[in-house]
Amino acid sequence: MTGVQVIAVGDDDGEVRLDRWLRRRFPHVTQGAVEKMCRTGQIRVDGGRVKASTRVLPGMRIRVPPLPDAAAPAPAPARPRDGAAEADAAMIRDAVLWMDDHVIALNKPPGLPSQGGSGQGSRHVDGLTAALTFGYKDRPKLVHRLDKDTSGVLLLARTDRVAARLSAAFRDRTTRKIYWAAVAGVPSPRMGTIRYGLVKAPGHGRGGEGERMLAVHPDRVEATPGARRATTDYAVIEALGQRVAWVALVPVTGRTHQLRAHMAEIGHPVIGDGKYGGSGQDNPGDGWGAQLGGEISRKLHLHARSIAFTHPVTGERITLTAPLPAHMARTWKILGWREADAPADPFGERR
Repeated sequence: MTGVQVIAVGDDDGEVRLDRWLRRRFPHVTQGAVEKMCRTGQIRVDGGRVKASTRVLPGMRIRVPPLPDAAAPAPAPARPRDGAAEADAAMIRDAVLWMDDHVIALNKPPGLPSQGGSGQGSRHVDGLTAALTFGYKDRPKLVHRLDKDTSGVLLLARTDRVAARLSAAFRDRTTRKIYWAAVAGVPSPRMGTIRYGLVKAPGHGRGGEGERMLAVHPDRVEATPGARRATTDYAVIEALGQRVAWVALVPVTGRTHQLRAHMAEIGHPVIGDGKYGGSGQDNPGDGWGAQLGGEISRKLHLHARSIAFTHPVTGERITLTAPLPAHMARTWKILGWREADAPADPFGERR
């Protein structure tokens, strides 16, 4: 049994439901137990009573009452390995891009969530980390996340100490992430910064499914309840006429759906983004639709291409690059774009 704990929500946690935040840290505590502790006032946020569905923000302090210790896992029955589980384990091991004794980097496939949610079961990166122990006693830990349909570089820490250091690096913005995207139309100017704030609009369903971010003009952020400032740098690498562009994106801040919402707000949604760009192919006057038609995949064309970080143990500066997923590689081939033609950092002169 643990004692009373007061835990501060970290910047890397973003905006998340209280019950999900708690169960990430205490996976042995049931949803029913979380809801009961909220109803009885045992769990409090900044001293106040809350519901399990309350959204918490970085900096908030959460009082967690004494919790039972996690039960030892029951021994697995002697039976043949489940084929689907074995296939998922092989898939996540094949996604390993780089590793050493402290850090594992994945090239996360599109369509695979970083963490569990409503109806996800255990088929998400966090639920498959048992296949990534590679001789270590403990599972590696996620230190940041990618959207389900976004592919690319995702870091995991192999120990708690390394996880804490990498999380601090993300909070302090000493890591540098560059994303690649195919977007509708061609942004003008071809290099710039987007500074629209973002505020979460509620979704539907008990789990908040369908929620999305709404852009707020920078001058209105302070006056808009719940809005947070957000900054994205973009640079056009190649373009095909005025129909589609290959852009590099750097999320200076790390808000939910930031890149997708920002590109849609300036009229150039990411190809395949039905949530923010709609499904149309025409330009009705307020921005392009998010589909190109023809042979171009309808999947989201957003990829975490590279990450640069200071190694939490050796102090070495590490830069990792992830190849494009199959559907984006095919689009690049159709459009005549070559990965090798892009500079490693299209923003190098601006930094």
